Amino acid sequence: MTLYESGEDYLENILMLKKEKGTVRSVDIATRMGFSKPSVSRAMSILKKSGLIVMDEGGLITLTEEGFAAAERVYERHNVISEYLEKHLGVSRENALSDACKIEHDLSEETYSKIKEIVIGRI
Repeated sequence: MTLYESGEDYLENILMLKKEKGTVRSVDIATRMGFSKPSVSRAMSILKKSGLIVMDEGGLITLTEEGFAAAERVYERHNVISEYLEKHLGVSRENALSDACKIEHDLSEETYSKIKEIVIGRI
């Protein structure tokens, strides 16, 4: 399944909110991402139809196995890229985090693997 940048961002934020708060609701995502509740509701509907999340009757959002794997992949890319920018290029932490968000979606797997080798060591 092809996941678009916005979908990846939503999944990554659901994962981070789950790690931080333990539970995730649409309002948490809207607050974190600075989006309107209707926009988040539409995105959650798409992710639900795609089998990446489930939402219970109380509005709690949970990543499916497939959704969790996709979120973890994006989250890892974000962390590796931001660390590379900060520690190896001397970019400020704030800019490294912001730029990693932009780069993580478009970077080829080959380039990402080379950056990961530098950050984590030989794979």
